[in-house]
Amino acid sequence: MKKGIVLLFSVVLFSCNNKPQQAGQADSAVLQGSDTVPVVVDEHNAMNSLDYKGVYKGVLPTASGSGMDVMIELADSTYNKKILYVGKGDKAFYTKGSYSWNKEGNTITLEGEEKPNQYFVGENTLTQLDIDGNKIKGEIEEDYILRK
Repeated sequence: MKKGIVLLFSVVLFSCNNKPQQAGQADSAVLQGSDTVPVVVDEHNAMNSLDYKGVYKGVLPTASGSGMDVMIELADSTYNKKILYVGKGDKAFYTKGSYSWNKEGNTITLEGEEKPNQYFVGENTLTQLDIDGNKIKGEIEEDYILRK
């Protein structure tokens, strides 16, 4: 008789512990052992995550000469650019216009400028890209960065 009561008590206790799975648990149970990998979409980019507006300055290399002193000021959708060729006198060249973002939101194109006119936007930096829109690699890549 004692064995019957213990058995009955065990069955009742076990059945009370058999709760339905929560929604999150059911999904993870289904995914276990499957070949699917959950995809996480990160919508953060330079355009919507960085404080990119402001003035960037630096000396960029040139094919001949000692480089050019460049200042680019970015506002909401417009830019002002000043270029002074180092060692070539005090005559500065000024341009202004609008800029656009690439679809990834990490590179701007200065409209109306001759190539190279694309800049990768980083934390307090603008990195001039080559005429094809690629980062310049090698020992001189740091020379193409304008800083806030």
